[in-house]
Amino acid sequence: MNWNTAQKHRITAQLNHLLEKSISLREVIFLLAALLCLFPIISPPLALLIGIITVQFIGNPFLKLNHKATHILLQASVVGLGFSLNFSEALQAGASGFSFSIFSIAGTLLLGFILMKVLKIEKTTGYLIVIGTAICGGSAIAAVSPAIKAKENQISVALSNVFILNAAALFIFPFIGNTLSLSQQQFGMWSAIAIHDTSSVVGAAAKYGAEALEIATTVKLARALWIIPVTIISAIVFKSDKKKIKLPYFILLFIVAVIINSYSPWVQQYHNHIISISKTGFTLTLFLIGSSLSKKVLQQVGMRPLLMGTILWVTISATTLAAII
Repeated sequence: MNWNTAQKHRITAQLNHLLEKSISLREVIFLLAALLCLFPIISPPLALLIGIITVQFIGNPFLKLNHKATHILLQASVVGLGFSLNFSEALQAGASGFSFSIFSIAGTLLLGFILMKVLKIEKTTGYLIVIGTAICGGSAIAAVSPAIKAKENQISVALSNVFILNAAALFIFPFIGNTLSLSQQQFGMWSAIAIHDTSSVVGAAAKYGAEALEIATTVKLARALWIIPVTIISAIVFKSDKKKIKLPYFILLFIVAVIINSYSPWVQQYHNHIISISKTGFTLTLFLIGSSLSKKVLQQVGMRPLLMGTILWVTISATTLAAII
């Protein structure tokens, strides 16, 4: 009996040791995949694909840290990209995209509320999907969620919806742009308005060209400022505590970076290095986003919320493209 007990303990210890090894191996493979995305030969769409493939086979051993790391890395990369822009040119690009932003946001909100009724989508989840599509994806959802007291599962469904469609946009948009021979300016404007998240906007525009990237980044961040009034209105409509509103302070830092780059010759000497680091940061961000799209996440989205998000996205993409062309 004692011998059997001792044998069981030995077997259990060996299994635990093997399990620890397998977990360590998962971590090593994940980190190696992340490091691979730091090399210039890895494009943003490829980094996203590597993240998606990695999580399907080994999961994400750093899942608890993934969202926070993505959030910080994205914002730091956006601010760094500000050092590639001239203030007057950025102001002009932001102004040219202002009218597009107003009409697209209003149209998306209206269509979204109609689809919520038709498809019978739960109110809070549907609202987050609409806001994410109308403004700037995950950033808008993160800002509005506490203001309307959204639950974790509602936030998760909305974010997953946005990330899935962002992943598709990263591959589809450059293909359509090249097929239709869109100019750098046209593609930059289109991607800034029709793609949800800043990371995917930058990824798609960077693949298309430097001018497209400059226009897309500026217009997208100008559009993201709509988070502030929309979050305040959301808090009032849902009768929530307005003190919970999260403002996108990183956009202000982006503007500061643009101003410094425009009027400081000393910084301009190093801006190529800063831009290179920022682009690498975006590529790594897309890997982390891809590594969050596990089978479980894809399954929990549900057909109706995904259908709603897809209809909204296709509609805003098609109408914006028609207006730009």
